[in-house]
Amino acid sequence: MMEKRLKNLRKTMDREVFTQLKFTEEHKNRIREKITQETHNDAEIMIAIMQLLVQEKTGYQLVSLLQSRGISNFEENEGSLYIILHRLELKGVLKSSWQEDDAKFYQLNKQGRKLLKKLEKQPLSNHVSLKEILEG
Repeated sequence: MMEKRLKNLRKTMDREVFTQLKFTEEHKNRIREKITQETHNDAEIMIAIMQLLVQEKTGYQLVSLLQSRGISNFEENEGSLYIILHRLELKGVLKSSWQEDDAKFYQLNKQGRKLLKKLEKQPLSNHVSLKEILEG
């Protein structure tokens, strides 16, 4: 029943609404470019990394999960992620351990979880930069 109503809605939308929309090829290309552009700032990336590290993960797993969130900054440059992880570890918010299969796992420690909670409560406009988190 629901599926039939959705199909009818789609037909109506095609007939009534979409026929009124006219996009030039140039406009379509600009829209596609905007969709694929990197739109994540440093604070959003840092929060995503920290959220994922509430549970233990390898760097490889982290890159895959960040990509699934639409953050592809580390796709071609995984080394920069490992630099961030190392700095977080030096700041005392992250712990790491080597497993039997020679994989290094990362996870937030108690201090890291406190920092994550603090960052999540702030509006994005008030977020400190990645540089401030790593150096300050």
